[in-house]
Amino acid sequence: MLFASINAVAKSFLQESKGRHLYIYTLISPISLIIAKTVYNALLMIVLTIIALLFYSMVFEFPEGTDVLMYLVAAVVGSLSFATIFTMVSAIASKAGNGGMLMAILSFPIIIPVLIVLIKLAKNAIDGLDRSVSLDDVGLLLLINAMVMGVSLILFPYLWRD
Repeated sequence: MLFASINAVAKSFLQESKGRHLYIYTLISPISLIIAKTVYNALLMIVLTIIALLFYSMVFEFPEGTDVLMYLVAAVVGSLSFATIFTMVSAIASKAGNGGMLMAILSFPIIIPVLIVLIKLAKNAIDGLDRSVSLDDVGLLLLINAMVMGVSLILFPYLWRD
């Protein structure tokens, strides 16, 4: 899902031409643009995640005792995290020129904590642990999403003026 999100979400800002950028700049505010792109990318990632999980469940069986609902929650919250992080980083990288390479470099330190928490959540779900054990990690992922969204709402208007 990480590589699918990089390919899907990275194009939100990196493929816009200068003319399209100017056209959008005259129409809407930067905050509404970043919210719209984040919501679109989040919905796209949720759909991709559910499709991937459906194919996964058709090919492989979940081990005995797996909490499938918690695994689904972990995958959906992880896809939301990927969408918010990569949307913000894509906006920053699009202003710097060499977008694809810069996006990979900038997103690496932000995405590592999310991956660590997601791996822990998935392991808890596969081991069939009680859901109360994983609630702190789900809350941590939601907090990371809120912080990234807050930073992007503060930072994006300054990027947009350039």
